[in-house]
Amino acid sequence: MELPNIKILDEKNKILRTVSKEVVFPLDKEMKDTIYDMIKYLKMSQNEKYEKKYKLRAGMGLAMIQIGIPLRIFVIANENEDHTFEEHIIINPTILSESEEMIYVGEGEGCLSVNRPVDGIVPRHARINVEYYDIDGNKQKIRVREDIAIAFQHEIDHLNGILFVDKIDPKDPFKGKDLMREI
Repeated sequence: MELPNIKILDEKNKILRTVSKEVVFPLDKEMKDTIYDMIKYLKMSQNEKYEKKYKLRAGMGLAMIQIGIPLRIFVIANENEDHTFEEHIIINPTILSESEEMIYVGEGEGCLSVNRPVDGIVPRHARINVEYYDIDGNKQKIRVREDIAIAFQHEIDHLNGILFVDKIDPKDPFKGKDLMREI
């Protein structure tokens, strides 16, 4: 399988601090192809063979802004235990509600645009309800939980020009850890 021609921007690139623009439908073929290429890239990054061959870092989410296109689109491709993938194409998302329960990633959150180790925890809601549009412009609602909820919140932050490192307290990187559940 050929790696899609996707160049992920590094955190030093100022465009990542841009608030992405709303998407206007219908999407053209080129935009749809780019979305499917993003999913393909993520799936390949989670495959050991392609990871080694192309020197990829594993990722489960990617926002359009990370490839230099400031539109409110992100994709998730998360490999399940049975090696199938849970895939999401999310356009113009709005968080409708969030759980009170807070969680964090035990080994630390990562990002394909942050190419350095980062210590600390990022507080996230355990469950969120999101309204969005699918690739054909149909309004949808989804309730996500645990690791997928974290990925959604991480990618929505990207659409608003926020990186996960911004959410870590520099003076106390593990602040509030005892008030949240580790996943």
